[in-house]
Amino acid sequence: MNDPTFSSAPGKAPEPAPPAEIHTTVLDSNQDAPPRAIHLWMHRISVFLFVLISAVAGVLLIILPWTPEWTDNYLLLSFPSLRIMVSSGFFRGICSGLGLLDIWIGFWEALHYHEHS
Repeated sequence: MNDPTFSSAPGKAPEPAPPAEIHTTVLDSNQDAPPRAIHLWMHRISVFLFVLISAVAGVLLIILPWTPEWTDNYLLLSFPSLRIMVSSGFFRGICSGLGLLDIWIGFWEALHYHEHS
């Protein structure tokens, strides 16, 4: 029995084991609040993704209504009245206008981006 908590002398109370040292690091002491740099980069990435998705969706909405795939697809073949409406120039113009608006919103967000200090 080499355990220091037990003594060989009768009637002597066992000595408590020394407390284990607790090592804390910088990351352990502040786990519930991430550093400001992480918030900043997450904000930058979210703005970049918003601008990218807005630009791609806008370009698709501008170009796609004027291609043959817009009306010659499997979804519209079973609905002839909807196909007539979708193939009208007015509807195609509305879709292209929404594409321009989408691109404008994305680039407006990119130009007016500022980091909070």
